[in-house]
Amino acid sequence: MNRLQKFQLKLAQSLPFYYGWVILFSAGTAVVVRNTASALILSVFMIPMADDLGWSRTFISGAATFGGFLAMTSAPFAGRMIDKFGSQIVLIISVAILGFTTLSLGWWATPIGFYLLFGIGRMMFSSPIQVGTGTVVSQWFIKRRGRANGFLITLHSIGMGGFPLIAQFLISTVGWREAWFWMGIMVWIVALVPIIVLMVSKPEDIGLEPDIEIMAKEGSTIDSGIQETKEIWTVKEAMRTRTLWILVFVSSFMYFIHSAINIHQAALLIDKGIDPLLAASALTMVAIGTGIGGAIWGFIVEKIKISYCYAMVVTVLGIVSLMYLLVNGTLSAYLVAFCFGLGLGGLTTVPSVAIANFYGRNSLGSIRGINEISIGGGQALGAIFSGIIYDLTQSYTLVFPTLAIMALFSALAFLFVKAPQKQ
Repeated sequence: MNRLQKFQLKLAQSLPFYYGWVILFSAGTAVVVRNTASALILSVFMIPMADDLGWSRTFISGAATFGGFLAMTSAPFAGRMIDKFGSQIVLIISVAILGFTTLSLGWWATPIGFYLLFGIGRMMFSSPIQVGTGTVVSQWFIKRRGRANGFLITLHSIGMGGFPLIAQFLISTVGWREAWFWMGIMVWIVALVPIIVLMVSKPEDIGLEPDIEIMAKEGSTIDSGIQETKEIWTVKEAMRTRTLWILVFVSSFMYFIHSAINIHQAALLIDKGIDPLLAASALTMVAIGTGIGGAIWGFIVEKIKISYCYAMVVTVLGIVSLMYLLVNGTLSAYLVAFCFGLGLGGLTTVPSVAIANFYGRNSLGSIRGINEISIGGGQALGAIFSGIIYDLTQSYTLVFPTLAIMALFSALAFLFVKAPQKQ
């Protein structure tokens, strides 16, 4: 045990609460700052960059598509690295890269530079940071895994709501180029130190145990319905199960819906006559809804069957897709954005819990990496889909019924998801 690990163990022993909550906080700083490469941020920058550089919305949203394809190819590798070296090392490197690519976006504003920098940042957002934070939280929590992952999404919503407002403020005061620079600096300030000093990849690394063992020793009441499999699954074994491939296939649909709305949301609201600053603040309502939704879905997934949770989440997303057609002012924009956030809270909470419960902690990073391939693909295609529809029709109207139909098929598919059994 090195000096840092001794410090972490001493800190854990001195705290009046479980050290897993410190892990949750340190992981939370990473999910806060990853929002500098989010679809919401790109939606805020879309109009000023398009006006200044003469780029189309399809071209700008295509950077997210490029990043999605990078995430698809890197996700299995990121998962293996997390299992081999631990979430902490992977997250330190990922946050450092994300900060650099973000602050450089204003300097290298050429088509190639924009695609490379935002694409790499988006790859960090979608693969190592998303998988690394969810994995480390699930390593520390078993019985309270649902609420812990839900609270992680609540922390994510802070960056989700804060960064669009910060970006819009910076764009209005210093311009979009310097806005990218200062957000990149914020990435390093907020996340690097907590991850380096506080994070531990697994409780066993410093002689501690997951929460289920701690609760049992303390005689605490365990009211969670979550049951993690006792079987040890490898990646190859997981890939031979129907359950994983249903999750992989339908996850692509869910994140297609997510990305198709998210990246174009600010532009959609501005096109409906809403002031740009008010449109950015509506994105904050998405974040508030996501934060509340993450906490709610975290408790729900501990109480009812996971397949039903999945179906409920995607049903919410489908209904909200149609609600966007009814937006006619600031109040309705806020309401629909909040409801969309509630759906996103489930979208980002339930899969982390499901995969950990179905396949255990042994190869969790690698198995999640497989699922991230479909997530990256869905995000990539959804981003450019809405852009193409807009450029062809000068309207987003056709987008939303399409998304609702995809949501219906996804909800039906999730009803067939069952816990896998080894042959």
